[in-house]
Amino acid sequence: MKIRESGMPDEDHWEGFFEPYEILKTLGLNNSIIDVADFGCGYGTFTIPAAKVISGKIYAIDIDPEMIEIVEQKAKVDNLNNVETILRDFMSEGCGLEKESVDYVILSNILHGEEPEKLLREAYRILKPKGKVGIIHWNYDPSTPSGPPIEIRTKPEQCIKWAISSGFNISSMYDLKPCHYGFVLNKTC
Repeated sequence: MKIRESGMPDEDHWEGFFEPYEILKTLGLNNSIIDVADFGCGYGTFTIPAAKVISGKIYAIDIDPEMIEIVEQKAKVDNLNNVETILRDFMSEGCGLEKESVDYVILSNILHGEEPEKLLREAYRILKPKGKVGIIHWNYDPSTPSGPPIEIRTKPEQCIKWAISSGFNISSMYDLKPCHYGFVLNKTC
């Protein structure tokens, strides 16, 4: 099941919305993190920078074969041997990773789908005890310079409710200007 389309622009335009290294650093991703899963990796906006920072492997998971191919090519160009791509419908089938197998999960602009709590529960399932989730999402503000239609953007308050109902504690919230906000969630046990 493909997540509700949010009008993802072409890659050059998309990459202009982020400073991925800064965002990942803000959200606590550093070289003490071993293994990571990136749900809906897209163009690899966060996959490739994360692969350069972490000490283990990053699983780049997406339903779109074109996105998987793009990430594979970027990893090859950057000579990154720690990127494993997974072509998978993780909304219908789960991500395919073992329970408690990763230290960190990246959820970037993906909680606007029809079943965000299902996605958060899958992230919780694969996280090791005390693992973290970094959420990056479009600001719920019509004055944000770009982004999907306001009616499908997720309010931060709603993300908090979903996270708590999925078993997480909210560690921190960040303003990731100009277009995004972010959260760090902690697995409680």
